Amino acid sequence: MADTATRTTIRAGRRAHAPFGSRTPAGTRHPLVATAMVLPLAALLVVVFGGWDAVVTQASSVGVMLGR
Repeated sequence: MADTATRTTIRAGRRAHAPFGSRTPAGTRHPLVATAMVLPLAALLVVVFGGWDAVVTQASSVGVMLGR
């Protein structure tokens, strides 16, 4: 029992790294990579739920509010 507690403590003290020998630590991602991952899902949700009209309406409202 004490042996597993020691191993857990040792593992918890190590820094997490990305798999396959990547040099960037786990949990960090370049903003462009994150954007490229999210955009297809966002586009799908806009098409499925008809959100394009809402986006246009909101953008128009912000433009009017800013005086354009």
